[in-house]
Amino acid sequence: MAGIVMGLMGKGRRSALGMTLAGAMLTLLPGGAARAEGAGPAAELAARTCATLAARVDEIAGSGPVFLRSYDNAYAPGPTSEPALSIAAFTYDNALAVIALNGCGKRPQALRIGEALLDAVTLDRAGYKGRLRNTYRAGAQKQRPIPPMGWWDAVENRWLEDPYQIGTATGNVAWAGLALVTLGEATGEKRFRDGAAELARWVADKTADPRGPGGFNGGVQGFDNAPQLLTWKSTEHNTDLVALFGRLGKGWEAPAQAARGFLDAAWAAGNGHFPVGTTPDGVTISHATSGLDAQLWPLLLRDAPEAWRGALAYAERAHGVDGGFDFNDDRDGVWVEGTAQAALTYRALGRRADADRLFAGLLEDISPGGFLWATRPAVLTTGLAIGPDSKTDDFLYYRRPHLGATAWATLAALGLNPFTGARVP
Repeated sequence: MAGIVMGLMGKGRRSALGMTLAGAMLTLLPGGAARAEGAGPAAELAARTCATLAARVDEIAGSGPVFLRSYDNAYAPGPTSEPALSIAAFTYDNALAVIALNGCGKRPQALRIGEALLDAVTLDRAGYKGRLRNTYRAGAQKQRPIPPMGWWDAVENRWLEDPYQIGTATGNVAWAGLALVTLGEATGEKRFRDGAAELARWVADKTADPRGPGGFNGGVQGFDNAPQLLTWKSTEHNTDLVALFGRLGKGWEAPAQAARGFLDAAWAAGNGHFPVGTTPDGVTISHATSGLDAQLWPLLLRDAPEAWRGALAYAERAHGVDGGFDFNDDRDGVWVEGTAQAALTYRALGRRADADRLFAGLLEDISPGGFLWATRPAVLTTGLAIGPDSKTDDFLYYRRPHLGATAWATLAALGLNPFTGARVP
């Protein structure tokens, strides 16, 4: 098998949807699902994105497990032209969709994705229990074990897979665990919590690294016959793990403390902000670039120290651009997903006017097919590399309708904190 590193590719042009739900009121639905309330941009954004996410699940025939396609083409709901992305269902995006759909009061749709995640946890094709791939094939999930993403290349006349897509990133595992915990709490079904615990065990067994700032490394990348351990550590990943271990509760105190210890060490080294993580040695804190999510996500954790709020002020200075926030500190354009994360963070910290300002812009980011664009410019740099074999900072975002950006916009508009499961003001 061969791999083609594609990144998150695409481009497009913005066009508004043909419907307006201005002034929509979203309230508590049966079962206690949180909905945005009152007139204004948040309520409209919640109504439109909830409807889009639910429709994407419903368009897949049947009632069984599904994964949603992560990227649309620029003009309407439907696959992109790039084979490596045309049916790619990124685990992170689908985990976000589970949490968002549950918050929308669309539990049947959330469960269909959750069932696919749970099935993928129980048995991997390589015999690894508790491991999730970074990417699966979108659509109904009828094959067992659920196969990871791959595609037939007509030019090369062979099956291709991408080393990132079939790898396992620690943060993606954590987000899938949070999605399963969310469903367990919503339904009372123990099997979802058990699935989340299985994922947490994989992380604790395979990625723990007590050296330097401690915490957990990046996971595994590459093909099954030659996996590469990702020895760097990520502030974002360790934040995800603080949330997952914390939600699992009793018995997970030690790994929760290890992940939190990493965040404390990173904060101490950042002089008022969070560095992105470590270099590949797993010990040295990296100051080579800055990541927006590394600044915002720790602020959403339960019991986040008040001093950490300085990271938001740093993000405003280092990542703020006209109308939103950039992924990194070169400030070359608006990263839509991160701008939605900032809107939720503003709400969590009581800055609703700032959140509403961002919501108004996010409404303009809705593509013709209903997903939000990943970026406002044609291409956005991150300062990061896709994988250990990359020779440049080749992890780029392109202007393409994106499931992950849409789900984050939903969470922000609903005021739903995915790390705690609670609503913010």
